[in-house]
Amino acid sequence: MRYLHTMLRVSNLEQSLDFYCNKLGLKEVRRIDNEKGRFTLVFLCAPADLERAAKDQAPLVELTYNWDPEDYGGGRNFGHLAYRVENIYDTCQRLMDGGVTINRPPRDGHMAFIRSPDGISIELLQEGGSLPNSEPWVSMPNTGRW
Repeated sequence: MRYLHTMLRVSNLEQSLDFYCNKLGLKEVRRIDNEKGRFTLVFLCAPADLERAAKDQAPLVELTYNWDPEDYGGGRNFGHLAYRVENIYDTCQRLMDGGVTINRPPRDGHMAFIRSPDGISIELLQEGGSLPNSEPWVSMPNTGRW
């Protein structure tokens, strides 16, 4: 397992970049503007992690700015932790065997979401390319919020 990023929703991208980059000293690694989804993602890293972040895309803080105003009450400004795993199906099966609910199953062989006991959303991403679609995952519905 490898730690990837922590996602934080921000209400003002310029103020947030000023804080995280100019004041805290993080460096912008990459930016994605998604016109269709109406959001911007900005990935930041600590200065000492710049080389690793460019190579492995980790460890990062992901600032998510939704272009349409939204109230982030109830902790929605904190998005999720993300980890890359060697085999998403094996990982999800091990978690289920341990009593963990798979909130968003890896139907695509690439991504799944679970929640911690405190309700923190955790994204699991397949190392390399997506695995071939496989049951029971393809037919498994979402459970709760993720």
